[in-house]
Order: sequence, then structure tokens, then C-alpha cells
Amino acid sequence: MTISENLSRCLERIDKAAAKSGRNLSDITLVAVTKTVEPERMNEGIKAGITIIGENKVQEAVAKKPKVIPVAWHMVGHLQRNKVKQAVELFNMIQSVDSVRLAKEIDKRCGNINKVMPVLVEVNTSGEDSKYGCPPETTGELIGKICELSHLKIEGLMTIGLFTDDMELVRPCFVKLRKLAEQLKSLKIPRTDFKILSMGMSADFETAIEEGSNMVRIGTAIFGPRKYGD
Repeated sequence: MTISENLSRCLERIDKAAAKSGRNLSDITLVAVTKTVEPERMNEGIKAGITIIGENKVQEAVAKKPKVIPVAWHMVGHLQRNKVKQAVELFNMIQSVDSVRLAKEIDKRCGNINKVMPVLVEVNTSGEDSKYGCPPETTGELIGKICELSHLKIEGLMTIGLFTDDMELVRPCFVKLRKLAEQLKSLKIPRTDFKILSMGMSADFETAIEEGSNMVRIGTAIFGPRKYGD
């Protein structure tokens, strides 16, 4: 199948999953994750309707962005502090803020270029040591500190579900993030807006949408299996 056909199929699946929670396709934002995807194939996807690119690595974005049709770019992978200067110039949103140190570096670098960066706080809802993200129980404390930084705007939360083929084991991760967002929203923390729940990838986005996700990060289901090296 072509990238265009894969994208159409994903949108159909998103629409069906959204209907299960009383929503429709227009309520869900699709971020097309392009890790290891060549600029030519990215452009093919953009021509088919992709409006947001998600990259996992700053260096990939640096190399590819000049060759890609202009759209919004989101940083969806772990962001190292030594890459923040480039990241704030490249991306329209950073979805993986999980520490005060990282947030302060983003604030400093954005201040230098007079930019306010929309961010999502990444939460480790699966409890896996292999994953980045703030523990759910300390997320409120982290957000309380981030909201004091004038060049960041918290727009929601992000998580990566448990790595398993059993969707009923993944589902509690998404439920946990939704409930955490509801709890944080009720606190009316200044300069925060928990309008985005970024959860769900190629293997589990339908389950995530059923549990309230309104932003999904899909790569393989659009572009096919990733290619590493030659």
C-alpha cells in the first residue's frame, strides 16, 4: 500500500475509535512520526494530508526539515539538554518535557529568541524503567514549577503505553493519564491548559482514543517498518 493509502486507512480507524467515545475524526490530531523516514517519503505523506510531523531526534530534524514541505513539527522523543538550543528553533511543540532541568533549559533558550514554546509533560504511566517520563505521583509538583517559567506554555500531557500486544494491559496506562489530566485541570494551575492528551502510537492508538486521547503519534502504520542503517 502507498503512504496515501496507509494514511487513509489510519484516518478511518481513528474515526471508528473516536465514535466509541462519542467523538469524531475532527476531534483527534494526527502526528505523523517520521523517525528514519526519508524527506521524499515525508513529502509524499504531506501531499496526502499530513499536517504535523513528529521527530524523535533533533539531529534528524536538522537534516530533514530544509528538504520537507513546510508543516508543523513536534519533538516527540527524549530531549537532551545539549540539544535544546537547536530544538527550540526547529519545533512548534515539545511533547517530552519530564524534568525541571530540561524545562529551565527550554525556557532559557526560548528567552534568547523571544519565543514561547508549547509543551506537553511526559508521564511514565507504565512504570517501566526503560521509559522516560515523570512519575504520575510527582507530575503535579513538576507542573507547579514549570508554570513559573515564562517561555513555556503547558498544553497537556503525553505518555507511551506499556509495550505489549495485549491492549487490555495497555489500557490502564491511558486511563491513568486521562484521570491525571482531569485532576490537574481541576486545580486551575496558572498558565496551564490541559487540552491535549497525547497518547497512542501505531500499535495501540485505537485503545488510546477510546480512553480519551485527542492526539496520536503514528509512524509505522503510515510509513511502514522503520529502516535502520544500510
